Amino acid sequence: MSGIISIKGLNKSFAGHTALHNIELNIEKGEFVIIIGPNGAGKTTLLKILETLVRPSSGSVEISGMSLSKSPVQIRKIIGAISHESYLYNDLTVEENLRFYGKMYGLSNNELSLRIQQLLKQMHLEYSYMDRVSTLSRGMKQRLSIARSLIHDPEILLMDEPYTGLDLQSACDFERIILENSKKVTVLMVTHDLDRTYNMCDRVVILRSGKISSDIQRKDINSIEELKNIYSKVFMEEHEK
Repeated sequence: MSGIISIKGLNKSFAGHTALHNIELNIEKGEFVIIIGPNGAGKTTLLKILETLVRPSSGSVEISGMSLSKSPVQIRKIIGAISHESYLYNDLTVEENLRFYGKMYGLSNNELSLRIQQLLKQMHLEYSYMDRVSTLSRGMKQRLSIARSLIHDPEILLMDEPYTGLDLQSACDFERIILENSKKVTVLMVTHDLDRTYNMCDRVVILRSGKISSDIQRKDINSIEELKNIYSKVFMEEHEK
């Protein structure tokens, strides 16, 4: 049975270098999946393909029953993306950024005003809505970036190293917000931070040299130490090549 994300025989090459090789991955609706692996394993490339930012060399990808190659515009409407890059406009205010992205996704004025109000409250930004993004702290920008990614109520949330640059309090705020919303969305997160994400996820996928090395349900892992040992073996094998 196909999940909300179904990847079959996915390959991606750049100028003769194979970034992804024969990726087979099925993610069910509502799952929280983390993707880990050494630098250069293909994690970000995989996420960019799912975001429709990079075209695969071969293979098939279906998202919510839609073909990535045939329906990229429709797929973008059901995906939210978060990374260490905020994709925010520094010269616009908090509210103006959210309104811009909401309009881009086709929300009506009434829908958008209600959604902005809800998200500002949830992100604890209700008293900063008139502030320009250039004046915000890193943590506030990340909260606004989450709001941006959720403005259109997406089915899927794709995250690439979202903890980059966050202090402890901002990281805790980020986790609270993601967990509050993870009941409604499918989450796929690329991360190096196992200590923070282990208890949040349902499943761990390990990439090595563009291939899936392990695909494990968290319930089958006895502890974070066991997961770190599994990952360490993958990391050592990569460096011994």
